[in-house]
Amino acid sequence: MGDINILLLGGGGREHALAWKLAQSPRLGALFAAPGNPGIADHATLVDLDATDHAAVVTFCRANAIGLVVIGPEAPLVDGLADTLRAADIPAFGPGKAAAQLEGSKGFTKDLCARAKIPTAGYVRAGTKADALAALEGFAIPVVIKADGLAAGKGVIIAMTREEALAALDEMFSGAFGSAGEEVVIEEFLTGEEASFFALTDGSAILPFGSAQDHKRVGDGDTGPNTGGMGAYSPARVLTPELEAEVIETIIRPTVDTMAADGIPYSGVLYAGLMLTPDGPKLIEYNARFGDPECQVLMSRFDGDLVDLLLAVAQGRLADQGPVALADRTALTIVMAANGYPGTPEKGGAIANIAAAQSAGAKVFHAGTAMKDGVLVANGGRVLNVTASGDSVAQAQAAAYAAVDAIEFPTGFCRRDIGWREVAREAQ
Repeated sequence: MGDINILLLGGGGREHALAWKLAQSPRLGALFAAPGNPGIADHATLVDLDATDHAAVVTFCRANAIGLVVIGPEAPLVDGLADTLRAADIPAFGPGKAAAQLEGSKGFTKDLCARAKIPTAGYVRAGTKADALAALEGFAIPVVIKADGLAAGKGVIIAMTREEALAALDEMFSGAFGSAGEEVVIEEFLTGEEASFFALTDGSAILPFGSAQDHKRVGDGDTGPNTGGMGAYSPARVLTPELEAEVIETIIRPTVDTMAADGIPYSGVLYAGLMLTPDGPKLIEYNARFGDPECQVLMSRFDGDLVDLLLAVAQGRLADQGPVALADRTALTIVMAANGYPGTPEKGGAIANIAAAQSAGAKVFHAGTAMKDGVLVANGGRVLNVTASGDSVAQAQAAAYAAVDAIEFPTGFCRRDIGWREVAREAQ
């Protein structure tokens, strides 16, 4: 098969985890990343390439004999980059524009669930504020208000009072989320515990890729505003093998089959955000790419050849692959964020002692970093993903926090309770 040159698009912690794992494959030739970050630079040649300039991406791929493009973030997928690459006979990992609507449009996904009888929260789509206010009358409180489009993980508001629901609608229809809020989805509030399930698919075959639990709120004890994610661990034991089988049968398989029947086959990773309700697992939402920071813990557990696996997805050969090899140990990642996140993060703060943090076996993925005059500095809201493994969640948590405490990042902060639910269950 020979060595394969790969272009990885993205520059966050998810992409650092992917680069780290791709670099371990004996199949890999040259690895390029755009835009990358200082951590990704340890594994890849960073290139200045605009993912929104499809022609430039195709030109780069042809000039560098790229045999696979791995699209990390959601925006290029929703923008249809995978379609452009496939039209140019360049294998791409990630869904095309029509299929990426699973993440790009909450309403598209809810309508698909209704047609395919996939268990999910009751909902109404509304394209005007007047329609939304009328629809709101039919929902109990608390209620969930979602911007239909991409809002960088921040377009979901759980309104605990009718006043909060009205304020959320005001905010969305006033343009706070740009075009993402031009249409809203109002959903019934589901009770239970959240978990995430990942599966690879090439449009027909499905291969489970493990579970995780994310911590969305900024503060300890799940308090404060929602973020892109402050930490995660894998596996989420609350998603038992029996529940995973139910998720595949009632949620993943009907999604893949329905999209194929609709002429928009889904190829890539399906990331299902689930609520484990008393009535069984229900779909909260889909993402069309690996989660961030869930990717970091999944890659920490993955024991196989990532190049082989992603290429099999891109080339429609997933049925030939055996089960995904995931270590039984727990991996846990802690997000170190810049002060001010999820509002306006403080950029430019110096970071030191990452080598010391990694010397005890932890892995520090760069999420929002930059080099400035030879010094590593914060360059985003979520800055580092400090990741460690253990035989239990408590053990992985202790190892990860020991590594956090070794890092000097005075303008940063983190939650101190990542994995708390599972740690409490383990102690019972």
